[in-house]
Amino acid sequence: MDNNFTIYNSLTRKKEPFKPLHPPFVGLYVCGPTVYSDPHLGHARPAVTFDMLYRYLTHLEYKVRYVRNITDVGHLENDADEGEDKIEKKARLEHLEPMEVVQKYINSFQKNMEELNTLHPSIEPRASGHIIEQQELIREILEKGYAYEVNGSVYFDVLKYSKKFKYGKLSGRVLEELQANTRTLEGQEEKRNPFDFALWKKATPEHLMRWSSPWSEGSPGWHLECSAMSTKYLGEVFDIHGGGMDLLFPHHECEIAQSTAAKGKESVRYWMHNNMITINGQKMARSLGNFITLEQFFSGDHPLLKQAYSPMTIRFFLLQAHYRSTIDFSNEALQAAEKGFQKLMKATETLDKLKPSLASSIDISSLRKNCYEAMDDDLSSSVLLSYLFEGVKYINSVSDGTEKLSSNDLESLKSLFNVFVFDILGLKDETAGRCDEKLTDDLMKIIIDLRQDAKNKKEWAASDKIREELKNAGIILKDLKDGAEWERE
Repeated sequence: MDNNFTIYNSLTRKKEPFKPLHPPFVGLYVCGPTVYSDPHLGHARPAVTFDMLYRYLTHLEYKVRYVRNITDVGHLENDADEGEDKIEKKARLEHLEPMEVVQKYINSFQKNMEELNTLHPSIEPRASGHIIEQQELIREILEKGYAYEVNGSVYFDVLKYSKKFKYGKLSGRVLEELQANTRTLEGQEEKRNPFDFALWKKATPEHLMRWSSPWSEGSPGWHLECSAMSTKYLGEVFDIHGGGMDLLFPHHECEIAQSTAAKGKESVRYWMHNNMITINGQKMARSLGNFITLEQFFSGDHPLLKQAYSPMTIRFFLLQAHYRSTIDFSNEALQAAEKGFQKLMKATETLDKLKPSLASSIDISSLRKNCYEAMDDDLSSSVLLSYLFEGVKYINSVSDGTEKLSSNDLESLKSLFNVFVFDILGLKDETAGRCDEKLTDDLMKIIIDLRQDAKNKKEWAASDKIREELKNAGIILKDLKDGAEWERE
């Protein structure tokens, strides 16, 4: 296991060496989707970011339990404690049962995640399946004196909690500022303070999703599910909690408060947050109405898209930037990502065709060292890709005959690309395994052999005609010392 791996801890606001609580076991919890619409590019970023983390920890021989929740109840409009549940609202608009909406968009999310080549989590729990655990957590918080009941609803007492613990330590929010800036909203008069948050909400007569509890028929607050489910499957204290930067406050801040109030200690050792996808400098989000779904990216069916972009182009686009930096959407950036991805895949094809020399003129060991250092430095995928493209130059130079690789170094380079391109970054050749691609390869081999036969017979006109006809069809032939290779124009 690598002792050099560091991650940026949002709680301490600095990079720290990763030291799991019970090595080689690692507990990883990531906030998953609220399933009331098709996934968009903003959902892809945490999925790809923490898939990369999961893959790298596994590569370092840690035994990872990866838990990613599904929010299917309790998330109200505008992340408030009043109003309509987002899933119930969608069910009403689409004339469906709430759990029908949930299943529809879980199916959509999981399909898109498979297309993006993300690995399945070890456990994918739903909030609605853990009502009992959430009620037990509420009881603990009430018994410790950090919550209060009003008219069948239960609220977390932020002011009382702050007298012993620090509320705002993750987000940097100061309670005095919250007191000054938080206004009392309509329907929130029953709270002692407007910044208190709901642990349990009594259902209104029209509310469809409701469960019996000691306090009322109702549903849990949004923040509660992650505290309950993460500790159920990973223990009272676990290693890593991940999610988008937009969840820092109030969601993750409230999680810390809930767990600390109930257990007297924080449950998370490392907090990791990916940054946002922006469009014209503004966060891409469903709530802002400026989002593009993943299906629209894959089909090209959206007014802002100039073309369709494949799942691996999207994944490569996200990996080009460090996970803590913002990424601004543009067709130009996606087209550049498409070219970069294709160049990388072409190099992996060429790598398999290279023949070894007696000695090397390239230092592969330094390239390998640089790749690991990039990943060990807080998952610097952008730096890793720069080193992999340095490897692409080596591959093309060896193919052109200007550089040489010994048999051992050639195998080392192949191993390096397999590990970092496919296993860790999670990219894949989207043409691999397709019957039509295999047929094309077979037909091109026949054509190249026929052209070579014409050249051997010095039938230059026939040889040139084959080359020109292929060029007209979008196929470029490149003559080599011992034959030829082809690529699409």
